[in-house]
Formats: sequence, C-alpha cells, structure tokens
Amino acid sequence: MKRVNSFQRFMNRPASANCRYQPTCYEHAANCYTHALLIVPAFVGMTLLHFLSQNGWEKMTAWVYGAGLCALFLVSTVFHIITWKKSHMRSMEHCFHMCDRVVIYFFIAASYTPWLNLRELGPLAAHMRWFVWFMAAAGSFYVFNYHEKYKLVELAFYLAMGFFPASVVASMTNTEGVPELACGGFIYCLGVFFFKSDGVIPFAHAIWHVFVALAAAVHYYAIWKYLYRAAGGAADALLHS
Repeated sequence: MKRVNSFQRFMNRPASANCRYQPTCYEHAANCYTHALLIVPAFVGMTLLHFLSQNGWEKMTAWVYGAGLCALFLVSTVFHIITWKKSHMRSMEHCFHMCDRVVIYFFIAASYTPWLNLRELGPLAAHMRWFVWFMAAAGSFYVFNYHEKYKLVELAFYLAMGFFPASVVASMTNTEGVPELACGGFIYCLGVFFFKSDGVIPFAHAIWHVFVALAAAVHYYAIWKYLYRAAGGAADALLHS
C-alpha cells in the first residue's frame, strides 16, 4: 500500500470521458524531454539520407520523410511545453494539441513514403503513395472537426492508417527491410497500451514517447540500410566495375 501511495505523486487520476488527462509536473517534464532530445538527431538523420541520395527523387523523398520525423518530435515538444508552462493560454494549447494529433497522420504517411517511392511496386500498389497522403488529410479533417470527442475512433484511424499501407509494402518483390518494418510496427502497437494508460501507470505518456522513438529508430535504420546505403553501394559498384 505504501508503494502505491508513493506513486500517486507522479500521476493524477484518470481523465473523465471526453476530457484530457492532466499530467503532474513530473510527467510534464518527462513528456517534454523524451521528444525534445530527439529533434536534433532526427534532423541529422534527415541530412544523412540527403547526402546518401543518388538523384533528385531520392533527395526529395529523404526530405519528406525527414520533415515528418522532425515535425513529430518538434510539434510534440512544443505542445507539451505549452501544456506545462503556458496552460493558462487555452486557445494556444488547444491549437497545438490539434497540431500534435495532425502531425501523427503526416508522420505515418512520411514514414511510408521512402518505401512507396523507392521500391518497385505494382500498378495498383503504386497509387498507395498518393492515397496515404489522402488518408493523412482525411485524418486531419477529422481532428479539426471532432477533436477529443471520440478518442477510440481517433485511435482506430491511426491504427488503420498504419496497417493499410503496410499490406502494400509487405507485398513488394524485394522484401529486404520488411522484417524491420514489422518490428517497428510491433513496437508502435505495444506503445499504444501506454498511450491509453494515463492515470493508471505513472509516466505512461512519456513511456509511449519512448516506444515511438524506438519504433522510429528501427524504421529509420531500415530506410538507411536498404533504401539509401544499399543504393549507394550498388552505384559505387557500377562505377568501379
């Protein structure tokens, strides 16, 4: 019982229906730092892919993917800082909360972009590279119109957008990197448990941030190794042959 009570200072009670959980100061700090520390590494990673690119299409893809990665950590950090330090500015907090939700849709689309752009796909699957951005726009429309009203529906949209393009990527002739994609997706899914555990598990949202960082790192590694480094190695082999 004493241990349970000691945890109470690290978290508040769960939020009521259709209300947002109010973190403790400890949780606010953890929420900020767990993503703030990843902004610079994300930018460095984006720059690395740019320098590994062999043509303009690869460079554009690298910047789209990198921008989504940087935006995810940057917007999340700004939102949590405002929630922590500027909570009296309700309109700004509400705006950045919506932006925090919207950027997740575009991050998912950006994460699939390298695979959809740089791998050979069938004629039907090739349309997914555009449809994934349509899904991101539709998700954004939902956020701006029904923000915080139907939390389970919003979570279902995120999961659907994460799994639907995966079926196309998994059907590629060249399956290098698919195990890493599956591993990253599994880590994201594990993290969802903590995403829905505010007020039940101390620092649940910060733990969710850690799962996001781990999954994003696995996906970045796969993109770097199989789409950029491998392509660069093949180009060098042709030049020296």
